[in-house]
Amino acid sequence: MKHAKRIAAGCVSLMLMAAAYLPSQVQAAGSYPLYRLYNPNTGEHFYTVFSNEKNSLIYNGWTYEGVGWNAPDEGWYVYRLYNPNTGDHHYTMDTDERDYLVRIGWRDEGTAFASPSLGWENTATAQGKPVYRLYNPNAAVGAHYYTTSAREVNALHRLGWRYEGIGWYAL
Repeated sequence: MKHAKRIAAGCVSLMLMAAAYLPSQVQAAGSYPLYRLYNPNTGEHFYTVFSNEKNSLIYNGWTYEGVGWNAPDEGWYVYRLYNPNTGDHHYTMDTDERDYLVRIGWRDEGTAFASPSLGWENTATAQGKPVYRLYNPNAAVGAHYYTTSAREVNALHRLGWRYEGIGWYAL
């Protein structure tokens, strides 16, 4: 009997661990959920398609805020950069912006995810829904925020954030 209970407990543990690595939201075919996390100590939002990265950050005190949007499994590159001086991350499709930030000390972490259309493409012809980019001029870390919600854009703009346009597109 004790042996059967141990096996049952082990199976439940394995199922819970496996569930942590599965997407928590239905995703479009040919896409990945893009997880959004928040660091309550720095104010930074972090975006990743990797569930193991998401789980590691949760373990280290970040707050999981759910799936921000779905990213296609192929398309135009969105790059992730890291500032080793502040611990901040930045996301951009613009290779000139990426290269400039690398020249002033940011680390290029490579392709973070993809976009079905270029961020500067007209919304009438672009595929997907826009992901808006905002900048907080009062923050040293977590200065940029990305969202598909026009309501969030308007609320943050009223609080002093600067709207920087469409960064890229999501599915």
